[in-house]
Amino acid sequence: MTPADPAAARLISVNLGIARPLLASGRRVLSAIGKEPVAGPVAVARLGLAGDEQADLSVHGGLDKAVYGYPSEHLAFWQTKRLEHSVSLWDEVLPSGLVGENLSLQGLLEAQVWVGDELHFPGCVLRVTAPREPCYKFNAVMGYPQAARDMMLAGCCGFYLAVKQGGTIEAGQYGTLVPGQRGLSIAEAFQARRIKHLR
Repeated sequence: MTPADPAAARLISVNLGIARPLLASGRRVLSAIGKEPVAGPVAVARLGLAGDEQADLSVHGGLDKAVYGYPSEHLAFWQTKRLEHSVSLWDEVLPSGLVGENLSLQGLLEAQVWVGDELHFPGCVLRVTAPREPCYKFNAVMGYPQAARDMMLAGCCGFYLAVKQGGTIEAGQYGTLVPGQRGLSIAEAFQARRIKHLR
């Protein structure tokens, strides 16, 4: 794909979550990482999706991390990893929202997305801002302590989005990726952050 070629992503589901207790690294913390698909149109405002919460605003949420998009193609990788660590059965289907994503997308991987690109949906416009960096809460959700490290090694991070034009969004829609300046891809930005996580 060249910078002039638009790409389309299918929105598999829109996922929302509220902050609730999570047992992570032996302690109980608040987290909204567990998100679940919802039906129908969802309002999109500058700080994210209506009905969605973030527990730790120092690393999630805000204007630049209002929405989190994740390629659904990576779920097969996590299914395999969970099986290797004996936390699930092979035939267990991993649900949308499991990794904390608001938007479960199909057809748009990290190497195809650049900081500054825009995703144009029928009812809103979102701007790509940064890759997601996993934390200890992600380990708890995945069920084994090396999950965050596996994300760093595999590069299957997804990406944060700012809301350029609010409105609504709904599962089943398609988003067109409109290229920005194309200075840094999400895959490259994530690669640059791996060092601090893999020490």
